[in-house]
Amino acid sequence: MSWKQHATPRNVFFFMIALVVVPGFLVVIYTAFVISEGLPSLEELENPRQELATRIVSADGEVLDQFYVKRREYMPFDSIPRDFVNALIATEDREFFNHWGIHVTRIFKAVIKNVIAFRTREGASTLTQQLARNLYLTHKQVLSRKVKEAFTALEIERTHTKREILELYTNEMYFGKGASGLQVASQVYFGKLPRQLTLDECAFLAGVVQSPARYERNYKAATIRRNVVLAAMRDVGYINGAQCDVARNTVTRFSTVEESVQGRSIAPHFVEMIRQQLQDDPRLRGRDLYRDGLIIHTTLNARMQDYANQSVQEHLLTFQKDFTKAWRWDGKQQLLAEVIEKSIKERPEYMNADSEADRKRIANRLRSSSAFVDSVKMEETRVQTGFVVIDHSTGEIKAMVGSAVFGKQARYSLNHVSQIKRQPGSAFKPFVYACALNNGLTSQTEIEGGDFSYTLPAGKTWDIAGQKEEGPIPLASALKFSVNAVAARLITEHVRPGDVIKLAHKAGIKSELEAVFSIALGSEEVTPLELTASYSIFANQGLFMEPFAIARIEDRFGNVLYDRTKVTANITDVLKPRVAREMVGMMRNVVNSGTAARVRRWFPYEAAGKTGTTNDFADAWFVGFTPQLSAGVWIGFDDHRVKFTGWYGQGGTAAAPIWARFMAKVYKDPLLRYKSSMRFNTDFTPDEGTVPDNAIENAPMENQQIAKPEKPDSTAGGQ
Repeated sequence: MSWKQHATPRNVFFFMIALVVVPGFLVVIYTAFVISEGLPSLEELENPRQELATRIVSADGEVLDQFYVKRREYMPFDSIPRDFVNALIATEDREFFNHWGIHVTRIFKAVIKNVIAFRTREGASTLTQQLARNLYLTHKQVLSRKVKEAFTALEIERTHTKREILELYTNEMYFGKGASGLQVASQVYFGKLPRQLTLDECAFLAGVVQSPARYERNYKAATIRRNVVLAAMRDVGYINGAQCDVARNTVTRFSTVEESVQGRSIAPHFVEMIRQQLQDDPRLRGRDLYRDGLIIHTTLNARMQDYANQSVQEHLLTFQKDFTKAWRWDGKQQLLAEVIEKSIKERPEYMNADSEADRKRIANRLRSSSAFVDSVKMEETRVQTGFVVIDHSTGEIKAMVGSAVFGKQARYSLNHVSQIKRQPGSAFKPFVYACALNNGLTSQTEIEGGDFSYTLPAGKTWDIAGQKEEGPIPLASALKFSVNAVAARLITEHVRPGDVIKLAHKAGIKSELEAVFSIALGSEEVTPLELTASYSIFANQGLFMEPFAIARIEDRFGNVLYDRTKVTANITDVLKPRVAREMVGMMRNVVNSGTAARVRRWFPYEAAGKTGTTNDFADAWFVGFTPQLSAGVWIGFDDHRVKFTGWYGQGGTAAAPIWARFMAKVYKDPLLRYKSSMRFNTDFTPDEGTVPDNAIENAPMENQQIAKPEKPDSTAGGQ
């Protein structure tokens, strides 16, 4: 029997019924199944669960910063600019006031267009559906989410007025740059309140909502989207053609004052270091660092951090000017050309250019711009710094300045305390001297200080200039005046490079160090944080305290997730107490009348430390300590090809003043309760009293011959 015989009117009728009913029945079953998994309750709709920011708190109770996914400040409907509401409706949902949560006709049109295009070409979500998705659901493109979204939208429409829905939408939607809600977005993007927004700015923000990740940094794409929004407003009748043309021809400018809106951050690099430490950290016990409202109690002291910032800024204010006057670009055309090209390629307008021809045009314009070239020169020759303060008796990090750039915008820049490695120069010598004392020498042991020459296993010679007056010199004097020839004789005749490395590693230096003789002069690179922490072995009678920044972690209800006081302290016995005490006395002389004598211009109390200066004045260091605090300063440049041009680039002049200014402020502050009367416990009789001003002015310079004489080999240091 053929199909024609079955194709009776009655059979065709039942077939058509089945074609409609069966899919409909399946849709009903699927919908019931999806809904059975749970929709937001009415209470949740009225009071959605808020994501809470994690607060980073200083040891003295000041909120340093917050970790969050979104920032929001609520605003009532009457405060929302009419142009913004009109822009939303014209672009996202023109039938907003006529539907009851979903737009059936729009859904069918979108389905047909997407089927024809074989891709998701057009969406059909109403403003209410978008709000439901943002408040309660996920953004995954799955059918179950769309079903839940639709039913949640219907519930929102049933329990809220259109005005209330627009208010919720405006306050909850994400605009990019960490801003949720128009109140924050208008400040972040334009540095103004919502009521001050112009027509083009309202259209700009209404356009950003569609895809914040795409538009928040791509100005060109965001401007094109703004113009689409303006055209939609014109088509609907919210604005006329003249208003549209004026707004489209307006250059919408991003604000440059985002920092002031986000708030002051006194320790941006410290906060970022905390964030990196807590990423996927078991101490959080499965909590979300950005959403669960944790409280991170840190070791940093806000008053001391303020003093650290002030000390760095005060010193660099004049020091940068001195360097700028001394630096010459003459003869450095290749360097200048390279940094200009690098800066051009990092410009947003260059990266967002549509074609190679546009990129060439932009590059040529920038190369010929004196303002641009001057800005590149200024950034390339910016004197950078890393400064960290540690309570060496506990290991607590009390202050940290990670760069010469301040404010919250510095948070994601290079941290010159923990993220750089540089040659420490003579600041590494205390480890060589400590090894020598361990091997039986004393502070008064005399070592020849004249010119030094040593034949290396490969046949080359290692030549080090000595002091002008040849002859034996006590180790105490050699360290005070940083005589390289004495350090070279110690490493070749009295200690081995391997022994020095072993001591340094026990003292907390984690960087790899090569067993070469030039290690005695500081040729091996370390971070300022590890070098500063390592000096605790001298102040702590030979014990090393591992530095740390997190004291306690609590959840939003105050439950303690981590407590440092309940954890066994990481203490390492590194030096004999006798050796540590003798080293303190020798390093005290460095400050009193040696290469760090300039410290005494600001700080008259008990102090010890060591300066460091590398070849051609590339890096300047001072690491020092009082009976209660250790602090380290590095001064230099991000580009190794830029160096200080003369004597002012030595550690005693370039770095030590920051240390001294800071300690002076701290010890004069009665609220911090650091005692200026405390003295070191040392068996060595140091130079006493404050050094005369002329001695400070004529403080000796360090030798700088620290370059490795050859690649290390199996015979270096007798290993």
